Amino acid sequence: MKQIYFIINPKAGNGYCLKVWKKVESKLVAEQIHFLAFFSEFPGHAKCLAEQIAEKNQQEKVIIAVGGDGTIHEVLNGIAKHDYITLGFIPGGSGNDFSRGFHIPTNPEEALQAILHLRQRTGRQIDIGKVCLTGREEHYFINNIGAGFDAIISYQVNQSRIKALLNKLSLGRLVYVYFLLKNVFTYKTARIDLSIDGKKHIFEQTWFVTVSNQPFYGGGMEIAPAAEPDDGLLDITVVHQLSRLKLLLVFISVFWGRHIHFKEVKTYKGKNITIHSTKSQYVHADGEHIGYTPLSIHLQTKAVEVLSRSRGKEEVDLKERDSNEFC
Repeated sequence: MKQIYFIINPKAGNGYCLKVWKKVESKLVAEQIHFLAFFSEFPGHAKCLAEQIAEKNQQEKVIIAVGGDGTIHEVLNGIAKHDYITLGFIPGGSGNDFSRGFHIPTNPEEALQAILHLRQRTGRQIDIGKVCLTGREEHYFINNIGAGFDAIISYQVNQSRIKALLNKLSLGRLVYVYFLLKNVFTYKTARIDLSIDGKKHIFEQTWFVTVSNQPFYGGGMEIAPAAEPDDGLLDITVVHQLSRLKLLLVFISVFWGRHIHFKEVKTYKGKNITIHSTKSQYVHADGEHIGYTPLSIHLQTKAVEVLSRSRGKEEVDLKERDSNEFC
């Protein structure tokens, strides 16, 4: 059986993640499962820890991120170049879009049971995206990447104190709504030159471009309803030439994936994508600020093994299983 490593972000979810870890740790000890745990202490630390674990002995192992989407993003970037690592996730953040897109239970003990069950099988081979930004090292994402309005909202959300306050009140998802309303009447759209597998598209007055590997982002918004993380394609969503008031209507519909029916919303699929803009635009990857346009994105097909159920697959009720199955 592969050695299990946990990388925990104790600050995720405004400290809620530490409570999640204590529950997980108690379950591991009770089940007499051997593991090693490491805590991230600063931004980028989870990436360093994942890279160090991956390079040690260069043997097959399971690395489980415990935190939010930012934590799984950092861990991914630490292991992306090591094909002998299996990636797992226990949600402990405020958004947890990775757990939605990869069908991981929100309850930490149930998520752990699912992981321990799934690690006895061959993991799901998942696509990821590689991002190249001018003057920066290559970057990887597993959920999505965005340029424009959604990226500046993600940046402000992660910098704000309001996020911590709303997390304490279990209203963390509302922080995205707050910053959307704050920016919607002042944000200046831009022309975007988009290339998808060599085919060029020009969009005037563009609010944002999002490239998705799975459906969800922004704390539950279904930005790319048809996205599958193992289909060998990325899903591109462009929102342009939309009035400010109508953008609010589109925003509401995103939670059900209905925004794709608006004529101002264009959707595509592709593997190699470039984004240029008439003025520099904020760029996020998995909700984390990584730089500014221009950029290029290249799909890495089945690049990471993830402990995850497939979309639409009948789920096994792990609660009914005998606990000794997980030893």
